[in-house]
Amino acid sequence: MSEGVDLKELKRRMDGAISAFKHDIASLRTGRASANVLDPVTVEAYGSRMPLNQVANITVPEPRMLAVSVWDKSMVNAVDRAIRESNLGLNPIIDGQNLRIPLPELNEERRRSLVKLAHDYAEKGKVAIRHVRRDGMDDLKKAEKDGDISQDISRSQSEKVQKMTDEMISEVDRLLADKEKEIMQV
Repeated sequence: MSEGVDLKELKRRMDGAISAFKHDIASLRTGRASANVLDPVTVEAYGSRMPLNQVANITVPEPRMLAVSVWDKSMVNAVDRAIRESNLGLNPIIDGQNLRIPLPELNEERRRSLVKLAHDYAEKGKVAIRHVRRDGMDDLKKAEKDGDISQDISRSQSEKVQKMTDEMISEVDRLLADKEKEIMQV
């Protein structure tokens, strides 16, 4: 008899969902400039779509300003277009091979839409965690059905998987609440 599912593997996969969620909400803009703001931007370059950080260097020269230094002069307009079309509400100013991006003050409406986006990211993270739980539960049911584990072990493992899932989902909720407070802070 085996012991059912590999809880370490399920935890590793759930941690992956949490870190993906952390990465997503890090790109949401609050009052301060951060190079992560431009993470979702992809540029049409050399016949394919590439992340902005693969065609340019992004720096934060001032608290409310981003600077994008494009490596290939022929890519400047494509980078400008990609940033404008990214729904981040940013308007770059082209300065030779560089783009300066002033970050506008966040108004109430923009803050609310960022919070809504954070909630969408949180839901995506929770769904990913629930998928991992479902995989674990399916493995347990199959192992029990095949006679690899007893019903008692299956029940005990199911409770552990559920407890781990609940902890991960409350971690997503906690991170979301922190980000929401940060976004709404004027």
